[in-house]
Parts: sequence; C-alpha cells; structure tokens
Amino acid sequence: MEQLTPQEEQLMRYVWARGKGFIKDYREMYPDSPKPPYTTVATIMKKLENKGYVASRLYGNTYEYRPKIRADRYKSEYVDNAVTNFFQNSYKELVSFFAREEKLTEKDLAEIIQLIKKEKR
Repeated sequence: MEQLTPQEEQLMRYVWARGKGFIKDYREMYPDSPKPPYTTVATIMKKLENKGYVASRLYGNTYEYRPKIRADRYKSEYVDNAVTNFFQNSYKELVSFFAREEKLTEKDLAEIIQLIKKEKR
C-alpha cells in the first residue's frame, strides 16, 4: 500500500468519515479558512483513485467516490511501517519511545495493560 501525502490523507479521512460521496460533498467537509478549490479536491481524489484507495462510479458527467480501503487497515499498515523503519520492528521500542518522550503516562500504560489483558480473555 502506497503511503499518502498529508493532503491525500486529509481527504481520505473525509472519505472514510462520509463513505460514498461526490467531490462537492468532500469539499464541504474542509474548514472554511481556506476551503480548497473544487479542482484541487478533484485532483487529490484522482491521485487517491490511482493509488487504489478509492473507487469511482460515473453518474452523468460526475463521479461518485467510495473508499476501497478501510481506515483500520491503513492505520495498521502505517503503524507497522513506522515500527519497522524507526523502532527496529519492535512495538515495545515504540511504547518505550513514547514513555521516554512523556507522551504516555503511567496511567496510560496501566490502561494499555488492562486492554491487553481484556483482549486475551
């Protein structure tokens, strides 16, 4: 799966949130300051389609788009790539990094442990 640019990822989050829709529908989801031009959103959407993230269906002279890849699959592959490339393929190293950087508290870690225990039951 090809990694997305920040602009592609932003639009893809809107596609995941809305589901099926037209360019105008997704454009409306952007903040007003500044809302990108219709043609910009259409160009980004074409790139997403070329990368295999969305599929389209022609209605008259406009396309309806829908996600081809689920958000959880993208998240999983994105995190897997980060773990492989930056944390020696170790999720333990990933968690240790965030703990050292004070992005995770002891309380957060205890909650993670509880989630893991709950999932194993």
